[in-house]
Amino acid sequence: MINRDTQLCMSLAGRPGNFGTRFHNYLYEKLGLNYIYKAFTTQDIAAAVNGVRALGVRGCAVSMPFKESCIPFLDALDPSAKVIDSVNTIVNDDGRLTGLNTDYIAVKSLIDSHRLDASAKVMIQGSGGMGKAVIAAFRDAGFRDVIIAARHRERGLALAKQYGFQWQPRPEGMAADILVNVTPLGMAGGAESETLAFSQTMVERAAVVFDVVALPPETPLIRLAQRLDKRVISGAEVIALQAVEQFALYTGVRPDAALVAERFGCRKRSNHELLLG
Repeated sequence: MINRDTQLCMSLAGRPGNFGTRFHNYLYEKLGLNYIYKAFTTQDIAAAVNGVRALGVRGCAVSMPFKESCIPFLDALDPSAKVIDSVNTIVNDDGRLTGLNTDYIAVKSLIDSHRLDASAKVMIQGSGGMGKAVIAAFRDAGFRDVIIAARHRERGLALAKQYGFQWQPRPEGMAADILVNVTPLGMAGGAESETLAFSQTMVERAAVVFDVVALPPETPLIRLAQRLDKRVISGAEVIALQAVEQFALYTGVRPDAALVAERFGCRKRSNHELLLG
C-alpha cells in the first residue's frame, strides 16, 4: 500500500509506454519493496530533471528525445554514460543526480553472453543515442572491423572517427558476419513497421542478426533471420537486461533471473541472458 515512505521511480519519454511501469511495479510487488513506478513525458526537460531532485524521486529512466538534453542538469556522469554522452538512467542520491547508460551495459553483456567473435566483420546501422551505446559496446568488447551505416553523414563520420571504425551512408554493398539494427526500421506503430533493416541478401550472408528494436520482439528482420536459421539477438533481450540494471540501481536489489523470466513468460538461459518469447 502506498504511504508517506513509498519511494517514487519514474520514466521520461517523448512517447511514454507501459513496459517500465509494468516491469518495475511487478517486481516491487513480488519482492515486497515499498516503491512505485510511473511513466511521464515533458515539454520542459530542465524543470523535469530538477523536479526529480527537488521531490526526492529515487530514479528516472530516460528515453528519446531526452537522453542527451538532460545531461546539463545532472551532477555527475557514470563512465557508461560519459563514453557515449548519452543518459538513459538517472539515480538520485540525496539530491545528487548521476546519469548512467544501462543500454550500453546491456548490449555489452549480450555481446559477452552470446560469445560473439571479436574478429568478425560487423555492420551497425544507426547513429542516434542508442546507436552510440551499441557502437561503444562493440568497440569496448574488442571489435575492430566495424562499419557504421548512417544516413546522417556528419554524425556517422564523427562516430566512425571517434571509435576508429568505417562509415558508409547505407548498409548495401558490403557483406558482414554480424548485422546490427539500431534504427526504427521494423518498429511497431511506425510508418516503416514492415520494413527490413537489412536486405535478404545481407541476412543470408550473415551469421548473427541483432535487432535492438524491442517492439515487437520479433521484427521483420528477426523473423527473416529465424527463417534462415541465423543466430539472433532481439531487442526484447536488450530492454529486459537494461531494465534489470535500472531496477538494481534504484533499489539495491538485483532480481533473480527466474523471477524476471516469470514476468515475461520467457525461458532462462543463464544468469545474464534472457530470451523473451
